[in-house]
Amino acid sequence: MILTTLFDSPIGKLLIAKSGKGLTHILFEYEIPNSDQIIKKKFSHCTIAQDDKALSDPVRQIQEYFFDNRQSFDLDLDLIMPPFHFKTLMVVKNIPFGKTLTYKEVAHRAGNPKAIRAAGSANANNPLPIVIPCHRVLATGGGLGGYAGGLKMKKILLNLEGAL
Repeated sequence: MILTTLFDSPIGKLLIAKSGKGLTHILFEYEIPNSDQIIKKKFSHCTIAQDDKALSDPVRQIQEYFFDNRQSFDLDLDLIMPPFHFKTLMVVKNIPFGKTLTYKEVAHRAGNPKAIRAAGSANANNPLPIVIPCHRVLATGGGLGGYAGGLKMKKILLNLEGAL
């Protein structure tokens, strides 16, 4: 069973999904119309049901990030992905609030300094933006790079943290 909830945030509506093991997805507003399809890509045999109460703690923590300067999250995660993507996202998860790394630095810390594009792919496919703060990863040349929520949203999150 995958439980979901929808809530308003300063960057638009967000949908959060969780399995019995932990969070599986945080979807931006533009992804919400396809949320079942997105979730079913990794959890094809699971039933999806809305349960606002079961997700009240993750919602609270994300709201605290936006409004109360929460700098890290205490949430169980349920990530299904290739091993290097997992290593990459664990590096990204540990980038401190208000700090940034480049894709090159992330690849190096994930154990493969030459896998810069793979590190970028892991970030592009991050199922838990904000909680795994891929907005803190910048292009090696110092530019913003990309962001699933769009560069405007990436700038908003980096400004919120004082990283720009």
